[in-house]
Amino acid sequence: MSLLSLDGVSKRYADPRRTAVALDGITLTVEPGEVVAAWGGRGSGRTTLLRVAAGLEQPDSGTVRFCGVDLAGGAELATAAGLVYVQSRLLGPQRQQLLDRLTVALVARGGSKRAARDQVRAALERAGVGRCLDVRVGELDATESVRVGIAQALLCDPKLIVVDEPTATVPLIERDGILALLRSIADSGIAVLMSAGEAIGLSGVDRALTISGGRLHANIAAERAVVVPLRPASGGM
Repeated sequence: MSLLSLDGVSKRYADPRRTAVALDGITLTVEPGEVVAAWGGRGSGRTTLLRVAAGLEQPDSGTVRFCGVDLAGGAELATAAGLVYVQSRLLGPQRQQLLDRLTVALVARGGSKRAARDQVRAALERAGVGRCLDVRVGELDATESVRVGIAQALLCDPKLIVVDEPTATVPLIERDGILALLRSIADSGIAVLMSAGEAIGLSGVDRALTISGGRLHANIAAERAVVVPLRPASGGM
């Protein structure tokens, strides 16, 4: 049994002028420890695919199952089963320190404040933002925000994390680091389903599927992200 399976999933959006097909008969599986990417341009259906896979939106037809459980019950059922949608930006008070924000959310789910703070520190360290413990939420830069979102997902002890365009807002020089983090998470056994708007965002994935017009197409070879040198090579001048 696959960790995540979508079978014949379709989704349409209607407005007074027309009906747009976002997903058209999508069939997809994700296995434990695998990084799978949906690659496509704007309007391809990539974001809708991830939202439906995470239980945030319901398909018009077809089924979405996680660990064998039908996700028709929505996102809460998915989260309880270990599927987490990564939020790339923390909402709510922007002046609150990051450690306090994540600790409060964790304590609300049960457990002591001390244990929660230790878990938050460990998750932020794993995501490469341990230095941001005392930073105010509103002062996080784009790269830090993505990493914090991933850390927040790890606090849920997930089996699968879903990330919509993790490198879209990140400076070019930081992108490989984000993708390497997702790869390391998958190597620990946690599956990753992500989307990308360009091939540079596919480094380290196991499978990259093109999506256009709401339909998935064949696997493509993932390309390495461009490495930008921090300084000119020595020996010039």
